[in-house]
Amino acid sequence: MSKATDQNHGTNTVLVQAGRDAAQQQGFVNPAVTRGSTVLYPNAEDFLAGRSRYSYGRRGNPTTNALSAALTAVEGGAGVVLAPSGLNAVTTALLAVLSAGDHLLMVDTVYHPTRHFCDTTLARLGIRTTYYDPALGSDIRGLFEDRTRAVFVESPGSLTFEIQDIPAIAHAARASGVAVVMDNTWASPLYFKAHEHGVDISIQAGTKYLSGHSDVMVGTISATEEYWPRVKETHGNLGLCLSPDDAYLALRGFRTMGVRLAQHHQAGLVVARWLEQRPEVARVMHPGLESNPYHPLWRRDFLGASGLFGVELLPVEADSLKDMLNEFSLFGMGYSWGGFESLMIPFNARNSRTASTWEPAGPTLRLHIGLEDVEDLLADLERGLKKLKPV
Repeated sequence: MSKATDQNHGTNTVLVQAGRDAAQQQGFVNPAVTRGSTVLYPNAEDFLAGRSRYSYGRRGNPTTNALSAALTAVEGGAGVVLAPSGLNAVTTALLAVLSAGDHLLMVDTVYHPTRHFCDTTLARLGIRTTYYDPALGSDIRGLFEDRTRAVFVESPGSLTFEIQDIPAIAHAARASGVAVVMDNTWASPLYFKAHEHGVDISIQAGTKYLSGHSDVMVGTISATEEYWPRVKETHGNLGLCLSPDDAYLALRGFRTMGVRLAQHHQAGLVVARWLEQRPEVARVMHPGLESNPYHPLWRRDFLGASGLFGVELLPVEADSLKDMLNEFSLFGMGYSWGGFESLMIPFNARNSRTASTWEPAGPTLRLHIGLEDVEDLLADLERGLKKLKPV
């Protein structure tokens, strides 16, 4: 690791310096992509004693270890393991803290594939899940049972962007010996310091802002000293590893994450404020807006916003919504987000809520504001919105 990295440096300096050592890389700025499974030992004595920095490709190599070290520097935990996707990072983290007969508290606004995992795989393993309203803070202690082992938070909520009171939840959980697991993909560890706010296990779908270029699948799990052994063991027992090529791409994205997120933050707020003034829009679901009911919590706990937010339209003819989506030339339609390109997809959260209600006035959209010039994005939105026909 670079000797220039310490806790007194700013975020962008850490992003540039962490997890690399030019002396270990023959003077090159970036580590090499180390592809391999077998690691040879120099002699029988070293083999029998296990004296080697690396033992087998699945257990790490210089490329993946550079990414893990860099992420540990910004997460502030005891260590980071890498997974082949964000969802795999979520499921691995949950398996690390749950056993048959345990009880899990899951926020009702969670990413739907996480919900599906709870309702299928965890249920089959004898682990019971209770969904809770994201508005619960310290009152979540009323849902704790004797076998409650973890509470899962995702803030903002998937699709609808509710902000949770993470410190209050963490305080209640710690008093009861319950682990707090968080999907921190939206803000990343740059804009929400999960461990500093009481989170025990922090997860990212690095496919999004860590990568930043829509060209890699990766998940990351950071844990505190208390939970790091269990996370590391579960990760190893499941045989998980990230390809060195994907690790290299993620590490490349890591270096520019600070400047990219700053642009996503700024452009996202400009577009969100513009949309608030449109006659076609019922409301904009962006916690960075002063008009948003979750803005005080966001302002208290977060250091910035990403480019992802939701929009609720007034009622329109169904075909005109399709016409609007087809009219855009800069907003693509596709899953994922966090890349350099702007995206927009319609969504319906009604069928994935059981502990809270979701009754929008009209169609709802999820937008990701990319790195294009904001003026061009606003012009694209203007053209598309004109296609809407109110009912």
